[in-house]
Amino acid sequence: MAPTPRPAPEARGAAWPATLAETLPHDHAEATLVGRVWDPAAPGPSPVLVTGETVYDLSHVYPTVSDLMTAEDPAAAARASAGAPLGATEAVLDATMRGDRRSPTFLSPVDLQCVKAAGVTFAVSMIERVIEERARGNAEEAERVRAQVLGVIGGDLGAIRPGSAEASKLQEYLVEQGLWSQYLEVGIGPDAEIFTKCPVLASVGTGSEIGVLSTSNWNNPEPEIALIVDRNGRILGATLGNDLNLRDVEGRSALLLPKAKDNTASGSLGPFIRLFDASFSLDDVRRAEVRLRVDGADGFELDARSDMTQISRDPADLVRQLIGPQHQYPDGAALYLGTLFAPTADRGEVGAGFTHHVDDIVRISSPTLGTLVNRVAHSETCAPWEFGVGALMRNLARRELLR
Repeated sequence: MAPTPRPAPEARGAAWPATLAETLPHDHAEATLVGRVWDPAAPGPSPVLVTGETVYDLSHVYPTVSDLMTAEDPAAAARASAGAPLGATEAVLDATMRGDRRSPTFLSPVDLQCVKAAGVTFAVSMIERVIEERARGNAEEAERVRAQVLGVIGGDLGAIRPGSAEASKLQEYLVEQGLWSQYLEVGIGPDAEIFTKCPVLASVGTGSEIGVLSTSNWNNPEPEIALIVDRNGRILGATLGNDLNLRDVEGRSALLLPKAKDNTASGSLGPFIRLFDASFSLDDVRRAEVRLRVDGADGFELDARSDMTQISRDPADLVRQLIGPQHQYPDGAALYLGTLFAPTADRGEVGAGFTHHVDDIVRISSPTLGTLVNRVAHSETCAPWEFGVGALMRNLARRELLR
């Protein structure tokens, strides 16, 4: 029997803990932030420019965020195209957290872009997990295996670069030791794992419920940065994301990755896209720290950090593997970059590790990108995905925004 849909957050009497100060980047006065809101006066979605004080409509010039990304300089174009104010930023955020669709509310900041994700992009954590598995929890044995691996590659595990000569040597060693796997192939081999996280318009934004299947007993958040890429492969900005994963489903078979990754409300992005300009660049992404905070209704707390300096595949290389002569995305793409986070803290039974409970509050934050906040629910009870590409085109046509 399917779970019964739950009432809206405000009907449950549960205020979502997200302030304007934490939602915005710490240097928001210098940042060019764009997003999307549901405007009940339209009614429909509109691209917006977001400042610390006000949310400005961009739809009269750019009907979609994808359209804005075709500008020669999207950051300058957004600032030059700010139209009528749709509300104070704090008021829009408050309505979003309360689920009040009678007022403008924030959505996922992408629309026509295909949402893709890269997996196993932090080789150091991938190798460490193999070492831990091989050592079977024995710290001394782990040190011995680690020393063997370092002897093979002649350096730090963090220095492994996928597809390099050192990675090939490590591959040969792991095969000899019976440790090779499909995950290590994409972790240190030449080809990145890049998959479709969710269909166009299916991602959710800050303040939304994020869904796990009710049949899953082992799942986890994946706090990540996602790049925003145009049809020509230009990297134009970044946002935060949660590439929620069902570990029990993927663990049964890698061929079940679509079921483990793509369910109703299983991928969130936001709160806003920070466009590249004089204050923010790809180098800021490369050195960013991403923080994860989980607060459970049962009192459980989890706090972890992911350091982008440890990524094994450069973000620009991941984009080159995503888009080019081998594959095109006419409306652009959003690309999750992967995570260093490994959820090992026990929650309940000793040795069972972490898994989500319904009503967990998940915060993913980074100083230059703000904070993305979602509440965990079962996918079967989350708001169904009904507003697709056809609905968007009909809505824009009625508003006479298509040109």
